[in-house]
Amino acid sequence: MNKKVLLQDLGLKDYKETWDYQELLFKEIVDLKIKNRREAAGLQTPNHFLFVEHPHVYTLGKSGDINNLLIDEAKLKEKEATFYKINRGGDITYHGPGQIVGYPILDLDNFFTDIHKYLRFLEEMVILTLAEYGIKAERSEGETGVWIDVGTPFARKICAMGVRASRWVTMHGFALNVNSDLGYFDLMIPCGIKDKAVTSLNVELGQKEVDMNQVKQKLLQHFEVLFEANLTKQKTPA
Repeated sequence: MNKKVLLQDLGLKDYKETWDYQELLFKEIVDLKIKNRREAAGLQTPNHFLFVEHPHVYTLGKSGDINNLLIDEAKLKEKEATFYKINRGGDITYHGPGQIVGYPILDLDNFFTDIHKYLRFLEEMVILTLAEYGIKAERSEGETGVWIDVGTPFARKICAMGVRASRWVTMHGFALNVNSDLGYFDLMIPCGIKDKAVTSLNVELGQKEVDMNQVKQKLLQHFEVLFEANLTKQKTPA
């Protein structure tokens, strides 16, 4: 079992380019697993963790409803946003500057073969990180992601999640609102859940801007402990 996870921070990068890169890493792992099974090759499978910020983009999961996007193509262009239907679970999600997006591309055979546990660990990583800022975040029953003031009229989502897994290899991941422009969330029904607000870390702290790199470091520390992983920085591809 390989607990080493190669870490790359892609900076601000187009959604489709990042998706293609995820697919490449995902395929490499799956192909190795197939080779191991067919040839008893005994090859070690790698694991990856990508950080990225995207330009404004809306993505719709395979079980999502296009009607949850509340604007047309012309309005998308006016807002300098793009739209993609993608192969993760979940409904509609927004990504944009000021949001930390994390894509763990893991061979869960190296950790544990339990998708439910995987999602709960990703949520726990975010919950523990927010606790370091004095914010009590939690899960909302039946709704993947991380929330604040669950069970009250003020319930609001701070982190969305949606993953894909095949042959126990994961892709896609989580999106934590840190310094996000929350106005973009008004143009959709977030994750298809009506009457639920969205928030970000800077709003909750009453700050103009939160240090994104500091948040990333806290997330990674909790990821390493939860997954018993060893993160190693890898050079970002050109």
